[in-house]
Amino acid sequence: KCLTYKLPPPFFLPYHNLYFSFSYKYPINPPLKCVLLLLPLSLQLFNSTMVALSNPTIEQFFVKTCKPVNPLTFPPSIPLIDLSKPESKHLLVKACQDFGFFKVVNHGVPTKFINKLESEAIKFFSSPLSVKQKAGPPSPFGYGSKNIGKNGDVGWVEYLLLNPNPESDYHQLLSIFEEHPDDFQCVVDDYVAEVKKMACEILELMADELKLEPKNVLSKLLMDEQSDSVFRVNYYPPCPELQEHEINGRNLIGFGEHTDPQIISVLRSNNTSGLEISLRDGSWVSVPPDSDSFFINVGDSLQVMTNGRFKSIKHRVVANSKESRVSMIYFGGPPLNQTIAPLPSLLQTDEDSLYKEFTWFEYKTYAFNSALSHDRLGVFEKIPSKI
Repeated sequence: KCLTYKLPPPFFLPYHNLYFSFSYKYPINPPLKCVLLLLPLSLQLFNSTMVALSNPTIEQFFVKTCKPVNPLTFPPSIPLIDLSKPESKHLLVKACQDFGFFKVVNHGVPTKFINKLESEAIKFFSSPLSVKQKAGPPSPFGYGSKNIGKNGDVGWVEYLLLNPNPESDYHQLLSIFEEHPDDFQCVVDDYVAEVKKMACEILELMADELKLEPKNVLSKLLMDEQSDSVFRVNYYPPCPELQEHEINGRNLIGFGEHTDPQIISVLRSNNTSGLEISLRDGSWVSVPPDSDSFFINVGDSLQVMTNGRFKSIKHRVVANSKESRVSMIYFGGPPLNQTIAPLPSLLQTDEDSLYKEFTWFEYKTYAFNSALSHDRLGVFEKIPSKI
């Protein structure tokens, strides 16, 4: 019964994990899926490793250029919100409801922390491959290149995936810095502390506008000692191969289309373009870079907690043939045992939850065992969307 379930089986957590691991990686009939699930764990892990370690060719990075933007549906500009203004809380909520994505200025993050982290990141990614590989592969934290996750997704990207918890140990990464290895940890800690503070301020402004009590009902999840947050530094190197191949209306993908599963994401990049967001009509638009500002994404968890009022938006990065792009992203997540469900005070009289109740651990397990572009929230809806 578990193996033939069309939705995640409501039995035992181990069955959840097996289902998540194989139901979308192997789009096959239930009997064959049953055979795969009966394989020894070592063979299951071997298969996942083979998917992750495959060596992609340049052709695997190409995606079709999206359809032109409909001028009737494209907003005049990405919402720009000045956090120092009293009207910011209203504008934040409106941007989350209408768009799921916005830019903030007067954010309070010191420029010196931003510049120092970017400098250290460029220094790291400019190192010889043999040096960078000492910090990898990501398991789950560390250095990775081209392979994103273990489900066959690839991108023209190198990255560092870090645990932003101040108590975490960067020993795997620190070993590659021959001079002043502690500097890297200090730079990351300083930057993450400021960005986390800003993310909490944004969540509290939203809560205030929505009349939620207490005001820290969302931000406390990020401030919790057990918060399952992640910090990522992406480096998209120039791709001269673009000029050697027939493009034929295609883009070279840096990071494939996806939504962020956490509560909130805070992105900062250098002044190289590449970020694109998907509008509700399915068209994609380029986000003009701004190294002095931060871009905020509503995460899937926040969409659920607002019962769909806030929208998590699909986004991706396309590669550049001449210039490198560096981006730093803080993903604010709740503790693993946190129940993800609509906040009761946001539900109107007789309004039902659009989603089944689940924990962050359950959703994270499912999300990271599915392809980037997969509709992750679909199977958690009470009336599942088509996958």
